[in-house]
Amino acid sequence: MTLLVRLFATTLLFAPVLLRSQSVPTIEVETHLIDSTVSVHDSAGNVVSGLTRNDFSVVEDGVPQAIRFFTPAEQLPLSIGLIIDASGSQQKFIRQHERDVESFLRKILQPQDQAFAVCFGNHLRLISDFSGSAPAIVDNIHRFDKGNMDFPEIGPQEKRDMGTALYDAVFYSVTEKLSAVGWRRRKIILIFSDGEDNSSERDLIDAIEAAQTANTLIYSVRYTELERGRMNARNRYGMRALDHLSGRTGGRSFDVRAVSLDRAFAEISDDLRSLYEIAYQSTNRVRDGSYRKVVIQSTRSGLTVRSRTGYIAR
Repeated sequence: MTLLVRLFATTLLFAPVLLRSQSVPTIEVETHLIDSTVSVHDSAGNVVSGLTRNDFSVVEDGVPQAIRFFTPAEQLPLSIGLIIDASGSQQKFIRQHERDVESFLRKILQPQDQAFAVCFGNHLRLISDFSGSAPAIVDNIHRFDKGNMDFPEIGPQEKRDMGTALYDAVFYSVTEKLSAVGWRRRKIILIFSDGEDNSSERDLIDAIEAAQTANTLIYSVRYTELERGRMNARNRYGMRALDHLSGRTGGRSFDVRAVSLDRAFAEISDDLRSLYEIAYQSTNRVRDGSYRKVVIQSTRSGLTVRSRTGYIAR
């Protein structure tokens, strides 16, 4: 996050002859703050609230950093991007996607929150722009699933040979939708997919970097169609991709075969209502486009902090 502070100083002179010749000098000071949204859990996996600035430490590329700003962020409204896989490998899960999206929105959305939905195969369609209405969002998803293609595309509109552009869906949902959201809202992406990308212009690193740059948490729900009850190499690739997207941005990944989604959504809700915002001014002032590894930990024993793992120093 970059804060640009302009300080205007005007010298008031009473001599008329001098007043006519005075100009207003401008002093410009630029301060680069690196901000991260974090959640904290105890050894039993329960969210931990009530922590203070002194309960955290920040290290960038091995160098301790001084926390400049700290605030509990549980009261901030949410801006949520729902990214729903409609490719061939997810056809058997289409109805389950609809039910699960509706269940998630009903558990999460509060009056001040907003969500948008992107459905993707080898093209990315904005099924619902930002809305606070769960029924309206779910209705649009149902219309799309029924074959209504009368929805605008986002990202590059080009011919693709294969059918799943997950990384593009994440990248352009961040850059075209969530990046424009003000800092007084928490930015979240929830993916419904098997993670098996095969046609994106952007790659996994691009998607992660976009989310990290926009301080966006990614959560994912994995639906994998197994062959004879066993995972193949492609399935495991998708699992790792979703784990990386979620883990490196401070979110979590869930497998519908291994966890109750009611419980998963309750855990996500607890996370999102028990966040902290931490910002520091990096001691490394060089903006060379390199990747900076950031480790945020709690000074209290037994607590685990989830946050983005780094950023690009642009």
